[in-house]
Amino acid sequence: MPLTKDQREEFLAGVHPACVAVDARNGRGPLNVPIWYAYRPGGAFLAVTGYDSRKARLLAAAGRCTFLVQRVEPTYRYVSAEGPVALRTATADDLREVAGRYLAPEVLSAYVENSLRRSGPEGLTLVQLHPEHWLSADLGAS
Repeated sequence: MPLTKDQREEFLAGVHPACVAVDARNGRGPLNVPIWYAYRPGGAFLAVTGYDSRKARLLAAAGRCTFLVQRVEPTYRYVSAEGPVALRTATADDLREVAGRYLAPEVLSAYVENSLRRSGPEGLTLVQLHPEHWLSADLGAS
């Protein structure tokens, strides 16, 4: 059964596994990899990746992607959002917003510092997905 907008917003506020899929443009299937995300209700999905990562290069070339967020324990529930992406240099605050959903507060600062230090001179890229199309379901709902 599809989720209502309110159910979808409530679900996305939780911490769940997510994947991003983007056209690989080389005769192969899309790149589909796990990510950490943040979601601003009524707005954009956010993710952070390496500036020169394959993911960032493909997102820049395609200009669109799909995020799939799912809960795997019963009842299985998912939300899929597809739309255009905007890319810009990620800040420490961007990384805190995304990683802070997944990491304990006592390790977040060290994670952000280490990530920024290891990212090199180009830094990290913030991916903003602006959803145009939604799919969702709770497969245990009646």
